[in-house]
Amino acid sequence: MKKLLISTLILTMANILFSQEILKIVWLEKYEWKLLSNQDNDKVSMIVIIPGKETEENWTMLGQMMSVKGALNANLDDIKDLMFEQTKTTSPNATLTFLEKDEKTEFPWILFKIENPEFKDDKKPESQLWYVRQGETALYINFIALKEKKLEDDFVKEWTEVFKKSEVTDLKKETIEEKKN
Repeated sequence: MKKLLISTLILTMANILFSQEILKIVWLEKYEWKLLSNQDNDKVSMIVIIPGKETEENWTMLGQMMSVKGALNANLDDIKDLMFEQTKTTSPNATLTFLEKDEKTEFPWILFKIENPEFKDDKKPESQLWYVRQGETALYINFIALKEKKLEDDFVKEWTEVFKKSEVTDLKKETIEEKKN
């Protein structure tokens, strides 16, 4: 499963022509993730995953990884606010909670959650834990979503650890390491 996740990241990010940089996130294996969507163009790469036993029409958990190529020196608070503003257009009762950030590290990051009790056109709730990280050549925007009104503290803690363990790394180096194993 670990090789599948790393391979998925490698395939998704391989089209970054001006760099070989990726954000490596090791998604929790207990969910047996499967690829729902993989899109790439000259500006954005995005993959969406769901637990292996779920379907596109009836998922309860969903992960998204997006890289915005060439987005440099992003203001993390502005990105947080933009994600919330976009959510409010379809979910006016959504709430935003800032969790933490580190702007002093080589690759700054921010964590926040957006909780949606319902949407204008859908009464089902959906809440996300967001992790945004600035790389050297791209901005990485990731979230894990649940079909819940609120995210439980244990869930937030578990996924915060997953996101904070992620690494901005060189694709060439990762490929060489994968071949060795």
